[in-house]
Amino acid sequence: MKISHSVVARRILPLLLFFAFQAGAFAANSEHEPEIVFPTALEVYADNGVESLGQKLLGRIKTDPFNIVASVIFLAAIIHTFLAARFRQISHHFEHEYEHLQRHCPANPEEARSYLRKLDQKKFWSVVFHFLGEVEAVFGIWLIPLTIAIIAMKGLGTAEHYINGVNFTEPIFVVVIMAIASSKPILFFAEGALKRLADIGKGTPAAWWLSILTAGPLLGSFITEPAAMTICALLLVSKFFKLQPSMPLRYATIGLLFVHVSIGGTLTHFAAPPVVMVAATWNWDTLFMIQHFGWKSVISIVIANSAVFFYFRKELSELRPSADSELQPEEKIPTSIVLSHLLFIGFVVYTAHYAALVVLAFMFFLAFVAATERNQDVISLRGPVLVGFFLAGLVIHGGCQKWWIEPVLTSLNPVQLMLGATVLTAFNDNAAITYLASLVPGFTDQAKLAVVAGAVAGGGLTVIANAPNPAGQSILQSYFGTNGVDAFKLFLGALLPTVVCLILFLLLP
Repeated sequence: MKISHSVVARRILPLLLFFAFQAGAFAANSEHEPEIVFPTALEVYADNGVESLGQKLLGRIKTDPFNIVASVIFLAAIIHTFLAARFRQISHHFEHEYEHLQRHCPANPEEARSYLRKLDQKKFWSVVFHFLGEVEAVFGIWLIPLTIAIIAMKGLGTAEHYINGVNFTEPIFVVVIMAIASSKPILFFAEGALKRLADIGKGTPAAWWLSILTAGPLLGSFITEPAAMTICALLLVSKFFKLQPSMPLRYATIGLLFVHVSIGGTLTHFAAPPVVMVAATWNWDTLFMIQHFGWKSVISIVIANSAVFFYFRKELSELRPSADSELQPEEKIPTSIVLSHLLFIGFVVYTAHYAALVVLAFMFFLAFVAATERNQDVISLRGPVLVGFFLAGLVIHGGCQKWWIEPVLTSLNPVQLMLGATVLTAFNDNAAITYLASLVPGFTDQAKLAVVAGAVAGGGLTVIANAPNPAGQSILQSYFGTNGVDAFKLFLGALLPTVVCLILFLLLP
């Protein structure tokens, strides 16, 4: 879906501005309102002396029964993500029935009225199930029962306080960085940079595949993971997926992409969300990240890519480039425009924690795109906005899950903690896992390293495991059949690189 710049200015930007200033408006007014503490603060439970994890969780449920309600709703949302493909299948069924009815309109007026009612019903249910099948919409949908539960059990004032107090900075940042990163000049620049690597392998589809999946994810350490995911996914479409590889190779590819983007952001302390959540609290800088994570991540990427490349070497060698996979000479973009887009990305990354500045930069970016229209494509905001909606819903749900994540993390030794963080990440955004870990008092240095290692290693196992994954799915899902990316097959595709990464994090010093 293409959205014109005028539509963006009238509809999308006011919405972004609303969320950007909402938290600030709440903070300004909160001093005049009675203090509301929700969700229940961890220190309220006063259960440090309880050794049994089960007893601790049961005690927290008794202290605040809303805990179990919020977690059941969250579990339902997670189950919904795994059923999204089935809902899309039902939507296609109603759509086919709708198209069939359209071709057989009766001439009799009485029959025509009944026919039109049936037609409307088929169209309605087709759209409803299509919406239910959008993975990016799942957590937003389940905000409805969550909000109702908060109002019913805590009151309307508590619901307003909680929603208004949620920080939407990360969702806004992801929307903007995805939109800029998917622009034609940025893709032109990324393709040119990766082409130098692909040329070593004579520019074959196999060489492009290896270049994109090896060097592309490492861009996430500098231009952020959402931007790296967007660029890699779009280049994979033109250089690989359009060539119609087998479905096993497609799932192996998307599994590698998701895992490697998750670990590829660990070369610095400012670009990967799970690292950003703890870097300031634990005093981690870029040198620390390179020493403890970055070099291991690079080795992991090389090993996993090599293993998959070797397994599918025959099929990869038989792929032939398509006629539209290269930018034509007349389509080359002036260096000044490319540099301007890179500066926009740099400014957005630098001001990532200031939502108002991010939105302001995006407004200037759209103006620049309009002024250089001949060298631009129309900015498509459907994918970025859906991903932002996904993250906003996840942040709201995640805030109600602290009651069980904190005791689970503190009950594990470093090895268990790494594996536990990997598993938890598959069912919750890895930035949420590391953020909650940063709140745990008395964490040892080994425990800190373990939880971040597990969180980034497990970031490709599911669509919800890492913030950029929905962006990659949004771009690539049309190449996985009418029902999109299958959750279980994605898990299998991501399993090998995840295991390789965990082994390296455990064994290397």
